[in-house]
Amino acid sequence: MDKLSKLSALKGVGPKFAEQLQRLNIHNLTDLCFHLPFRYEDRSRIVPIAGLQSMRPAVLQGEIRGSTVLFGKRRSLLVKVQDATGTVSLRFYHFNAAQKAQLHTGQLIRCYGEPRRGASGLEIYHPEYQCISSFDEQPDEPRLTPVYSATEGISQQRLRLLHEQVNDLLEHNRIDLPDLFPEEWSAQWRLPGLREALLFLHNPSTDTNLKTIEMGQHPAQKRLILEELLAHQLSLFKLRAQVKADASPAFVLPKYPLLESLLTQLPFTPTNAQQRVHQEILTDLQQPHPMLRLVQGDVGSGKTLVAAMAACAALQCGYQVALMAPTEILAEQHLSTMRAWFEPLGINVGWLAGKLKGKAREAAMQDIIAGDAQFIVGTHALFQEEVAFAKLGLIIIDEQHRFGVHQRLSLKEKGRDGLVPHQLIMTATPIPRTLAMSAYADLDTSVIDELPPGRSPISTVAISDQRRPEIIQRVQEACSDGAQAYWVCTLIEESEALQCQAAENTAEDLRLALSNLRVGLVHGRMKAAEKAAVMDDFKQHRLDLLVATTVIEVGVDVPNASLMIIENPERLGLAQLHQLRGRVGRGSAKSHCVLLYKSPLSLTSKQRIQVLRDSQDGFYIAEQDLQIRGPGELLGTRQTGLQMLRIADLQRDADLLPQVQTMANQLWHNYPQTIAPLIERWLGESERFANV
Repeated sequence: MDKLSKLSALKGVGPKFAEQLQRLNIHNLTDLCFHLPFRYEDRSRIVPIAGLQSMRPAVLQGEIRGSTVLFGKRRSLLVKVQDATGTVSLRFYHFNAAQKAQLHTGQLIRCYGEPRRGASGLEIYHPEYQCISSFDEQPDEPRLTPVYSATEGISQQRLRLLHEQVNDLLEHNRIDLPDLFPEEWSAQWRLPGLREALLFLHNPSTDTNLKTIEMGQHPAQKRLILEELLAHQLSLFKLRAQVKADASPAFVLPKYPLLESLLTQLPFTPTNAQQRVHQEILTDLQQPHPMLRLVQGDVGSGKTLVAAMAACAALQCGYQVALMAPTEILAEQHLSTMRAWFEPLGINVGWLAGKLKGKAREAAMQDIIAGDAQFIVGTHALFQEEVAFAKLGLIIIDEQHRFGVHQRLSLKEKGRDGLVPHQLIMTATPIPRTLAMSAYADLDTSVIDELPPGRSPISTVAISDQRRPEIIQRVQEACSDGAQAYWVCTLIEESEALQCQAAENTAEDLRLALSNLRVGLVHGRMKAAEKAAVMDDFKQHRLDLLVATTVIEVGVDVPNASLMIIENPERLGLAQLHQLRGRVGRGSAKSHCVLLYKSPLSLTSKQRIQVLRDSQDGFYIAEQDLQIRGPGELLGTRQTGLQMLRIADLQRDADLLPQVQTMANQLWHNYPQTIAPLIERWLGESERFANV
């Protein structure tokens, strides 16, 4: 490492301080350059003490009229400062003898801090200050004062002193910091250079519009935001290129009789949207490199049939298919469906889940490796190293956002003879376009934008739980008329045990209140066989009311169920509520969803519930969820690393994403030498896909 890239090149940085800086992810001078202020303070104007306002930071100056050490619960130094208009107290809980001696009566002082109401009137806790010799000395603050994220043992003043040194090196071109953008972009996109942008953001002048900076709209910010988003986009392009460089089996046949047989035996016909998406998938499957395709479809749009149609091509060519779901209950639903569809056609459907133990597990594994199981349904157990396939050609992953990218791609190792399986990823959680452009840049995307005919609209109402008896009566009436209902208990604490306990208690209460109805219970801690039995009883109408935790969020299909009650909907995100609601409205009967909330609702919860009442469009709901909750929660914390963004904000900067895609394509094709340095600069060691 060059001497001028090391932190030790700066005055005041010894081994201990360098170690502290590492806690801020600052390992060298380049990291320090990109450690940007998160806000700015205007210290160019002195405020008279009488003009101070509580909780509004300000610069003031005056004469010290008294300095006392107080002994209460905590020892503190209280310093009284006076100017011609009034008096204010400065309070220090951490001070030493030299500081106490410095802050003596008669000393002139200028300080900056946030006044608060305290025991002695307005007080400023631990202000930044300097001793001055005259009030005529004007504040030397021609620039806004930056505030950096810090850590224990590192003060703002020390950070600013470091940045002053780094800015000087940057200004004189003494830090190796190449501008990785092509020269023509400056004019094309009206962007400042990298050094210019960094110098400005560390040291903006007082005439800078602070509002513009707070909104992330300043050209200097835009320059860095674009670069960061570009690095993430390119890392996904790189991932895609790595995967596409592999060889895959090409499923090319003049006809697919298995597909024709599957569709002939079904009591319905695929929608135009399902047929279109199937054609897109089939085109991919006929190529000799891996398909990486994301299929998005709203609740009930028929993604399972599209997956089965894709499986036919692989099975027809003598390859195995693996379908993986994030929960056992969803995997069990898929198992039941695929056995009903494929076993009459002579296809053996296997099963592998974490709870499968002993001889049953050994037998399942043997069937998979021998090729006797042609279509294997399972959970994340399919990821495990000891699971070997005879001839895996296609992997179908349901609810991709529940799995990490690394997890998904580890399945490519399951191929044989140097061939990597194709991947079809499905989600019933529509992903807003802005997020899809960033989080799934490694995938081609298909959208099933049409619901099968015969689906009934769902009426959604929000009712306070104080009216719970009325809702129980409504369940009684609906079930007495031959309908079925769900009663969903949402998470009470971050504990599955407590959630299941709540569901058990609710089921017991409802059995007492609805003694003439058949009430079942399903939750995450039940054994797989127990859950499957209860779900089957509900599906066969041997139960009228199913009390459940959110395990029924996806995959459960009971056309006769037309009423759903969701307790405490304020605890769930919009996408999850939309998923739950999608369990009803699957038949021709008019369906209802009751959101049984606890008063009082927060503003965010009110917004969420209103969106759900207003719309049944999953894409619109997902866009609203993005605005309310942000991308991290919507995608899941293990998703592609977008939660690690340092400067960019996907929600705020969504309008830049089309530009980022254009720039990423230009760099990828015309400036390949800049790709690795850009990814290294912004993702560094956290570059997530380098070794997939």
